[in-house]
Amino acid sequence: MRSAIVSALIAASFTISSADAWGPRPSPPTGPSNNGKTCTVIALGNEKDDTPQILNAFSDCNNGGTVVFPEGQNYWIGTKLNPVIYDVTVEWKGVWTLSNDLDYWRNNSYPITFQNHHAGFIITGERIHINGYGTGGIYGNGNAWYNAEKATTLPGRPMPFVFWNVSDVFVEHFYVKDPPLWSLNIMNGTNMWFDDILNNATAVNAPYGTNWVQNTDGFDTMDTNNIMLTNMVYQGGDDCIAIKPRSYNIFVQNITCHGGNGIAIGSLGQYLEDSSVANVLVKDAQILTHNDDMTNSAYIKTWVGDLVPQSSYESAGLPRGGGWGVVQNIRFENFHVVGAAIGPDINQDSGDNGSYPGTSKMEISNIAFVNFTGYLAGAKGNRTAAISCSNVYPCYNIALKDVDLAPSINASAQTEAVGTCVYVAAGGVSGLSGC
Repeated sequence: MRSAIVSALIAASFTISSADAWGPRPSPPTGPSNNGKTCTVIALGNEKDDTPQILNAFSDCNNGGTVVFPEGQNYWIGTKLNPVIYDVTVEWKGVWTLSNDLDYWRNNSYPITFQNHHAGFIITGERIHINGYGTGGIYGNGNAWYNAEKATTLPGRPMPFVFWNVSDVFVEHFYVKDPPLWSLNIMNGTNMWFDDILNNATAVNAPYGTNWVQNTDGFDTMDTNNIMLTNMVYQGGDDCIAIKPRSYNIFVQNITCHGGNGIAIGSLGQYLEDSSVANVLVKDAQILTHNDDMTNSAYIKTWVGDLVPQSSYESAGLPRGGGWGVVQNIRFENFHVVGAAIGPDINQDSGDNGSYPGTSKMEISNIAFVNFTGYLAGAKGNRTAAISCSNVYPCYNIALKDVDLAPSINASAQTEAVGTCVYVAAGGVSGLSGC
């Protein structure tokens, strides 16, 4: 009965949230069945590793049970874990704390090929409902990493909350605090809804104006279809949301981003593979500066079209670029921007060493930036938007409508976006003065 009620609530809420003339309409996730079995986990305390008993609970209550982490319990996660679960309800009222053993995580986390990253906790399975009830979540002990590395991120930081090979997942009223790397990452996921999510990466010892929390994205997708994210608050120093390769039918609404890089489509084309993204709607977003490091508001970023030598650990020191595909049917709507460096932005030159601008093999079309208000952090020459596409596939059907941004806090709002554009099709951009 409970699963039927949850499924009905999901379906009803989804109908209200996605009633829009533009964009995707992801299918609501199917709720788990329930056989009445409950597995309650009590923390061992004193920093004893709770991972074995957590895995036992997921195993014992697999295929229809409920796993309970009671409120007030603090679980020490000393080793990596990847439960594979089906038809499981998780009443996650307590807190998981990743250990501060940096050497263990660097050498034992699950490797993720994309951008040379790692994961500490991965969920795999189908028909999973996680409810944090506003008190439950994951504390990533991120300050141990931020303090050790300061502004230089090194390999081996574990992502604390990863979904891999999953379908029909509903996560609500949940938080991730101080993640070592990306907060919440979906890889190979279908029919998923995340509602009332808090992601916060704050380096308490960083000097003001210094970003020690790069690579602490809030919400990332890759190889996904039919994903919905509603009512998320993010604070950190990187992408609030990043829609990465092969993500389709993504619906995002009511998002607040404090600091970082705003909401991104990308990076795309970093690898020699299809990196397409299509049918994404992001609406009702607050983009607010924090720590004087707000760089973007809403942007699309793709790599150059040739293999170019790279030195960063994210490229594993190998040449990157040359990926292909399409970026189409993307709409950013109702953005209020406070102190970002730029408004609407498209840039297709990631990874360039100065010799390969405009070579991207990603074709961008049917993009809309609609109803942007607020002010920027002192744009040069009153510039409020920027479009830099590809000479290989000039972008087209790019529309900026009602982009009424002020270039600085003391300037008046402009009635049209102002900026420049390069590598676009003739007449391919509308609503951008100077293009």
